Parts: sequence; structure tokens; C-alpha cells
Amino acid sequence: MKKLSLIKLKKNTKARVLEISGGGNLQHKMMSMGIYPGKEITKVSHFALRGPVTVKVGRSLIALGHSMAAKILLEKES
Repeated sequence: MKKLSLIKLKKNTKARVLEISGGGNLQHKMMSMGIYPGKEITKVSHFALRGPVTVKVGRSLIALGHSMAAKILLEKES
């Protein structure tokens, strides 16, 4: 298993959330969107120059800011 940030995950790749390294507010916000430890997500797109990151969680597409995405640590099978 490989541990990496959502920013470093390649496009159209699935990974499992390990932890959200922000404060309580960020963790609560992510959980309300369906992103929590143990959940599998797929990175759909990433815009250059610190733009938003789009992920698929279940049947929903969610756009996250660059700094929020950087705080989501994932576990990817090699």
C-alpha cells in the first residue's frame, strides 16, 4: 500500500481515505460530503496552478479546493 495526498494521486485512479489532516471544521465538512476514513474515492480531474480537484465519492462528483485536497491522505494499492 502506498500513502499519498489527494493532490499527488493520478487522474482516474481509485484510493481509500486514510485520514483528513485538518482541524475539526474541515473533518466535519468532509464527512458531510461523504469523505471520511475508509471511504473509497476516485480522482476525476485536477486543474493546473493550484486549481480545484474533482473527485467521485459514491455517485456524487465533488470539487475541492487545492488546500483542502492537500489535507486528505489516501492509501493506494500499488
